[in-house]
Amino acid sequence: MSGRFRNTADDTDGTTGDSGREDTAQYETTERLSQNRWQGPRRGRGVAGRLGGIAVAIAAVIVLALVLSAVHLLPQLRNPFAETTTDRSGPVLLRSITPLSRYEAASGSFEVVVDLQNHSFLPSFIEGSETLFVGQGSDIAYIDFSQLKGQAIHVSANRTAVTITLPRAQLEPAVLDVQHSYVFAQQQGLANRIGNFFSGNPNSQQQVYVAAQQKIQTAAKQSPLLTEAQKNTRSMLTGMLRSLGFRQVTINFS
Repeated sequence: MSGRFRNTADDTDGTTGDSGREDTAQYETTERLSQNRWQGPRRGRGVAGRLGGIAVAIAAVIVLALVLSAVHLLPQLRNPFAETTTDRSGPVLLRSITPLSRYEAASGSFEVVVDLQNHSFLPSFIEGSETLFVGQGSDIAYIDFSQLKGQAIHVSANRTAVTITLPRAQLEPAVLDVQHSYVFAQQQGLANRIGNFFSGNPNSQQQVYVAAQQKIQTAAKQSPLLTEAQKNTRSMLTGMLRSLGFRQVTINFS
């Protein structure tokens, strides 16, 4: 009978021990999963925070460089997208030299508004152009001494009187000031715009420049510029000859 007696307490303890170990293993596995679950977002937030900090630092450096450049503590920063102009023109060629024997006696400045219109049988919004051009230029009146001969100067016997006969005043070709002349307004038809886009005519504005120069030339002829030039020439020669001892000076223009 004693040999068949079984210790139930030992069996119970063994069974309880195995269950406890299994529960402990399951708890540790669950804990590790929980830790991994929470560490993933934390690591993501850490990387994002570092990247944000780097971006803020770079932006702060750029702003500081711009401020120091604006107050001239650093060299001026160049715009990498700015356009640059390169002059590749050849040397200027001297074609001729003309000797001048004249006295530039008067100069006039002029301004003209050129309204140049080009139309056809088509409506202006289809084909045609209108240009308002403000031209500024000048013209010079001069006396030519190159044809002055000995018989043009007559001196009295006692050398107290002198008579000089000069040619009448002339005008230089009018000069247009391209730096101060400009196109004020321009309207073009659809066909003209398309043609200019494909052809790219570099002489498209030449017509208004020529018209402005011609109008200034005409205005100079009609102005008192020639009369003023002869008056100034007479005054200049009279003063110079009287300083040489001539009491009577006569200047004629023919």
